[in-house]
Amino acid sequence: MAAAPKPPKSPKPGGAPGGARAALAALRQLRASDLRGAAALATQGTLGAARMAEGVHRAVHRSMGLAGGAEPGRTGGITGAVYGAVHGVTRLVGAGVQVGLRALEPFLGREPPESPEREALVAALNGVMGDRLAVDGNPLATPLSLRLRGGKPLDPAALPFGASGHILLLAHGLCMNDLQWRRAGHDHGEALAATLGCTPVYLRYNSGLHTWENGRALAEALESLVARWPVPVERLDLLGHSMGGLVLRSALQYGSQAGHAWRARVGHTVFLGTPHHGAPLERAGNWADVLIGSNPWSRPFARLAQLRSSGITDLRFGHVQEGDGQGRARFRAGRDARLALPLPGDVHCHAVAATLAGARSPRAQRMLGDGLVTPPSALGHHTDPARRLHFAAADTLVVHGAGHLDLLSDARVTRQLRQWLRVAPRPAP
Repeated sequence: MAAAPKPPKSPKPGGAPGGARAALAALRQLRASDLRGAAALATQGTLGAARMAEGVHRAVHRSMGLAGGAEPGRTGGITGAVYGAVHGVTRLVGAGVQVGLRALEPFLGREPPESPEREALVAALNGVMGDRLAVDGNPLATPLSLRLRGGKPLDPAALPFGASGHILLLAHGLCMNDLQWRRAGHDHGEALAATLGCTPVYLRYNSGLHTWENGRALAEALESLVARWPVPVERLDLLGHSMGGLVLRSALQYGSQAGHAWRARVGHTVFLGTPHHGAPLERAGNWADVLIGSNPWSRPFARLAQLRSSGITDLRFGHVQEGDGQGRARFRAGRDARLALPLPGDVHCHAVAATLAGARSPRAQRMLGDGLVTPPSALGHHTDPARRLHFAAADTLVVHGAGHLDLLSDARVTRQLRQWLRVAPRPAP
């Protein structure tokens, strides 16, 4: 005979069920400005849905030979007037909500401290659509800043510890933030600080912006950092993961062009899983744009595929300079037309690639890569000699049986970083 089912446990007196407690905890992590940012996103989402609906409506009218509106994709007549009213009312309501929430912010209490959960969500949102957030002035857009361990904003004049003349800058990847350098209890910055005596400084940036925008801003931030550092900066090493490596290459280029003082102090630069020549997933996303847009009935839905940020589309071929994408539509299929940019000759550069394949599976290694970036791209290989990045064999490492994020905590990577950075910088080959 089956046992009688146990009655559900009743919540503790005065308490809330587990799901409700989790929701309340999440709400406590929100800031007053987050509500305004979320409301702006809701307004933009409503407008986007209305535009897609009108686009489908216009496709139907076109098949019937009916005239459209004054702008491409817009309907005319009474239908156009209805959609125009929807757009107008949505914008009016959105503007009113923004004014009301801004007025309420001073009365909503103190800002809660940063939490890894909130910062991870904001970082992911910035990676996907950070360029739009920045253009709209959305408070959820992440400004570029330099940080200490644990996410505390860096103030060189008020460091909570003794500063070293050896700085290690760490740049995170797409949809991530500086707190996510800690993975599986390990942080490359902490590990290298313990071994080398350097001071780790972490970059936080909006990974949805163009790579070159972040590179130029980072170059300016490093110039200010070196000028304000409490002791003379004798050495500056750079460590970038994924997109962060492209941002570092861009910053090195713009720093050289501007004649910045920090450039002369850079010794080593290490790239972890950096898509120097692009990532296959973004190229696949570009073909999805083409296929969706080729059909007049599905063309309005191309807007969904084109939510990808400028930062993501820069990963198609690995753009690092402003001129790399000029004159070409971001979502239009085309060949690699980047300006060739070799590795800086005055910096000793190293590259680490990961692959999910085993050491004896060269074909699988090239096809699988680390799940996001293939070893040839991470190691700078290219069929065009002008675009090939010439890393010396001793300055490269391929980690087998590891994924893209494993590069942040793999012991083999840590050992190699210590070995490379322990050596005083020497002229690059």
